Amino acid sequence: MIWRLDIAVPTPAHSALGDLLSYSHHEEVLPGSLVRVPLGRREVCGVVWAATEEGAAGEPGDGGHSDAAPGVAGAAAEMTLRPAACVLDALPPLSAAWMDLVAFSARYYQRAIGEVALAALPPQLRELSAEQLARRLKRRATAASKKAKSDSAETSATNAPAEPSAPEPTPEQAAALDRLADDAGPFLLFGSTGSGKTEVYLRAVANALDAEPTAQALVMVPEINLTPQLEARFRERFGADAVVSLHSGMTPAQRLASWMSAHLGQARILLGTRMAVFASLPGLRLIVVDEEHDPSYKQQEGARYSARDLAIWRGRREGAKVVLGSATPSLESWHHSRPPQGEDPGGRYRRLEMPSRIGADAGSDVKGELPEVRLVDMTLQPPRTVLSAALMAAIGERAARGEQCLLLLNRRGYAPVLACGDCGWKSECPHCSAYRVFHKIDRSLRCHHCGFAERVPRACPACGNLDIAPVGRGTERLEEHLGELFEPVRRPDGSALRIGRIDADSTRHEGALEQHLAAVHAGEVDVLVGTQMIAKGHDFRRVTLVAAVQPDGALFSSDFRAPERLFALLMQSAGRAGRDAAFLAAQGSRAQMWVQTHHPRHPLFQALRQHDYPAFAEQELAERRAAGMPPFAFQALIRADARTQEAAQSFLNEFASQGALLEGAAQVSCYPAVPLAVQRVANVERAQMLVESASRGALQAFLAAGRPLLQALRQGPQGKGLVRWLVDVDPQAI
Repeated sequence: MIWRLDIAVPTPAHSALGDLLSYSHHEEVLPGSLVRVPLGRREVCGVVWAATEEGAAGEPGDGGHSDAAPGVAGAAAEMTLRPAACVLDALPPLSAAWMDLVAFSARYYQRAIGEVALAALPPQLRELSAEQLARRLKRRATAASKKAKSDSAETSATNAPAEPSAPEPTPEQAAALDRLADDAGPFLLFGSTGSGKTEVYLRAVANALDAEPTAQALVMVPEINLTPQLEARFRERFGADAVVSLHSGMTPAQRLASWMSAHLGQARILLGTRMAVFASLPGLRLIVVDEEHDPSYKQQEGARYSARDLAIWRGRREGAKVVLGSATPSLESWHHSRPPQGEDPGGRYRRLEMPSRIGADAGSDVKGELPEVRLVDMTLQPPRTVLSAALMAAIGERAARGEQCLLLLNRRGYAPVLACGDCGWKSECPHCSAYRVFHKIDRSLRCHHCGFAERVPRACPACGNLDIAPVGRGTERLEEHLGELFEPVRRPDGSALRIGRIDADSTRHEGALEQHLAAVHAGEVDVLVGTQMIAKGHDFRRVTLVAAVQPDGALFSSDFRAPERLFALLMQSAGRAGRDAAFLAAQGSRAQMWVQTHHPRHPLFQALRQHDYPAFAEQELAERRAAGMPPFAFQALIRADARTQEAAQSFLNEFASQGALLEGAAQVSCYPAVPLAVQRVANVERAQMLVESASRGALQAFLAAGRPLLQALRQGPQGKGLVRWLVDVDPQAI
């Protein structure tokens, strides 16, 4: 008997191929099985979506196309289907819930099913043959059996090790855990920095695992550099064998091992970044999204999904509870968790509040307090002042007492521009419409968009002037400046102050981040300079002062989300100070957050002084409601990359013109195409068109109907010079 298999293969949304392609096989294959199939001249991995007897009654597969590339596939009866090469039957099929998640993601974010499905699998798994996969699984089974016997022998020879004792929950933590147990959710855990949200996560995971022997939990963090710290706490609480990690910083072999442990139900807790939302977890019962406000949860390449939003959808589909945690929630989550008021029934999330700070070690009676926020009016400082005299004095005093200080400057490198004062030459990138950043440590000019780098010229390339100078300031230059300013200051032991720096440049090499963080935790760094990397999730016990050096740029950004991101960054940064109340009390000190600004009376800074996120959120939401912006409207960006800006914009404008007749177009607004803020990257011009609607359904219908039109325009004269097009649903940056 011949079976027709409808298979998801890695075909991008902008290709002419459909979602599913059809192949033949001599026996039935279960949906969710991995197979290897020919695609053009290649052999690729695919996921079986459906299997039907050839000639049996029923509709053809979704993806069969008679106009597909010759010899590739097709569901038309008159075409001969190519046979699947092999079935990777040693691996249990992916679940129906996982397939539903992929199908929903592809549909909502306007991508091809195969593009999402295959990107969600480990790269090494996609390259294995059936024989190679079978051998790997056999080795895993043998190793697991040996380890089980070894563990059993050790347990019988000695008393079982006692589980680490968990600290007694605070009343706020206990109340949050009770709500988690009694309600279905989803939940927004709104807790101040240092309120103990991680302990709530740990106990919620423990409760979920205790309730069911096969239960699994997914814990997500926004960035790779936060994973080891959280992983250590989970391993300490649950044991090393129960916890695996999944993120792009791992080797292909490590990612495959973690994915298989989760898929086979061996790992009960999976910690990961946004990619982990697609992990195969057959026993999923709890999803935790830590720092849910972070933009890193939005994928910016390929399928531009939001892992936070997919976590909510996945939890509802699989009956798993979802906990979103943050001290500065996204305005969307805050709005969705609003309590009922008057005729407003409230949001669909349940808000759990933990406003009090713990700040001290377990068993201590010292109460933690949020840091005092001090605003420095830079308009009253001498011109070109980098650090005000008051801030310098405060840093010097604290460092001399053995306390640590953090300085936040969200711009890496030595200076953003190198310029000639005679002719006006600047270090522009020849391939991008951006400046190359001056990195003094290796004497290079480096573009942070395309990666093009070269040595700093000895003289101005335009006029030969030898006096070319850096303009502006990055973390590298600030680190150097601090070393000069505090050279006379001495630590309690009489040694010189030690200045450290954490940014993408200083942590580029493997293990560098861990070394830098270990030095801070050990007290080997007195003043730490860094970008937003130092603002998230780190528990620095000796830090008593945090300063934001140049935060004003986001106040007047063209992106309406910029104030929200700035407020979150500053509040999260402030949360690094004074986390150990006992240490503060012993020092006779108080934690402080200094903000140097030219606009100290701005409402954002006034809310920051009071640590009043609800007031800030209320004002921002009122402005967005009046302007008809998310979460009161729904948006998508249609982007075109082309050889010329004219070609990119004409392609988008032609789509808007013809799209007026598409389904849902009456409720959708298409704004004229405009260049991106950085309109040329790697010699490719980029333009975008904002599509907006008050109805999510109408926007989705319009975008779905628009995909064939975009494909047709690319094949026509309007597509001349076009490199690619893409759709970004619910964009995080405009």
